[in-house]
Amino acid sequence: MPTSPSSETSTSPWLTLPQPLLPNLSFPPMVLLMLGLGFWVVALALMLAFIPELTQSIFLRRVGWDARLVNESYPWVEKQVVHQPKLAPWQDAFKDSLLDVGVSPYNGFTYDHIYGTKVGGTIFDRFGRRHTAAELLASANPKMLTVLVYAPVQKVLFDKSAGKRPKAMGVMFKDENGNQHQAFLTNNRRSEVILSCGAIGTPQLLMLSGIGPKAELQRLNISMVLHNEFVGKGMADNPMNSVFVPMTRSVEQSLIQTVGITKMGVYVEASSGFGQSQDSIHCHHGLLSAEIGQLSTVPPKQRTRQAIEEFIKRKRDLPREAFKGGFILEKIAMPLSTGHLNLINTNIDNNPSVTFNYFGHPRDLRRCVNGIRMAAKVIQSDRFTNFTKCDKPTVEKLLNMSVKANINLIPKHTNDTKSLEQFCKDTVITIWHYHGGCLVGKVVDPNHKVLGTRRLRIVDGSTFSESPGTNPQGTVLMMGRYMGVKILRRRLGKAAGV
Repeated sequence: MPTSPSSETSTSPWLTLPQPLLPNLSFPPMVLLMLGLGFWVVALALMLAFIPELTQSIFLRRVGWDARLVNESYPWVEKQVVHQPKLAPWQDAFKDSLLDVGVSPYNGFTYDHIYGTKVGGTIFDRFGRRHTAAELLASANPKMLTVLVYAPVQKVLFDKSAGKRPKAMGVMFKDENGNQHQAFLTNNRRSEVILSCGAIGTPQLLMLSGIGPKAELQRLNISMVLHNEFVGKGMADNPMNSVFVPMTRSVEQSLIQTVGITKMGVYVEASSGFGQSQDSIHCHHGLLSAEIGQLSTVPPKQRTRQAIEEFIKRKRDLPREAFKGGFILEKIAMPLSTGHLNLINTNIDNNPSVTFNYFGHPRDLRRCVNGIRMAAKVIQSDRFTNFTKCDKPTVEKLLNMSVKANINLIPKHTNDTKSLEQFCKDTVITIWHYHGGCLVGKVVDPNHKVLGTRRLRIVDGSTFSESPGTNPQGTVLMMGRYMGVKILRRRLGKAAGV
């Protein structure tokens, strides 16, 4: 068993873990799993896109996963946290409109990622209760698992004995009172540290621990454990653009339930009902809120506190009618544009600087244009206009309204509704499907062990070169089960029982 964590004082305020528990901590044999920045929930209410069809996909071959175990791991997640949604009226009309404009066939309710129109799963049950990844812990053996909450990891600790590959020894973390502690692995050679901090958190934590580009580490006087120029590289995000659909009446709020999976490299989805509350327009806009992610859409030098404050002030002046109705949005599948992640400072609590280079590759921009055209066709279809009770608006009118209602920090152009290319550039927002930064073959091997090290592994979306499916949430959850089973089987053989 690992030794009890040691502690030293600190001033950072983290709350929840009672101090008396700390001296008695015992971690499961063989594996010390620390969830770094605490990303228990991948998304709040987005449709899950499980991909049993991965068996024949390029993605599966690229990551080197076992097809049979992949397709066994998806149902394990589905049975515990996924539900069939009750289709909202907006989503039902959107479904019929997708079929009207040729996004066919209709595949009904399914977890499979297949061309056509489908209804996907949701982490909300029929009572409106949200089910999170934390609930998967119910399947664990409680005698072999200790979970710390509000205990963010500060860095990975290494043994850097001369002439040997760096060996992970444990982690340093903070408790609820800001006190620092160290937790060490056992001497069992099969014990290991597993990082699951996400596409942004894991590259950041690796660099703060001394693994990353030499120049980046030297810039912040971080003691180098291992030079790897690819840590923080290959960062990608799927661009999302939306077209506003006005309504003369309020509609039921809905997030993504129906999706059109096209053969032109875009997914078409819909949301509705963000303007129901008198105060909602002055608060935040969920998917469309600059305060929780849209800074990544502008160049780093423009990401200032002043820019955010000015944006918030402008947003308060938006009329409530701007969010009466809903949005038809399109997401670029497998973007070719990539960027990078850099540290701002050595404080793990401060977000790093991330640049995704949206539409840096011309093919991504062409696919966005095609996606906006598809969204316009859906809105102008007979099925949708019968639901909205509005006259068929012209494309230019739709785009003009969408630019005014768009929630990001990018300066708008006078011609952004004349040119669909300019519209895409000016209205792009994130959909939070970040991936990359610790790619397979660059930072980790096919078993997700960090190259050049011992007893250190990464299991999260930072290892993905693409975001699988309309929403990667299902695959990320499956990945946890998949890698856990693989590790147990390698260590225990038939005795693993899985």
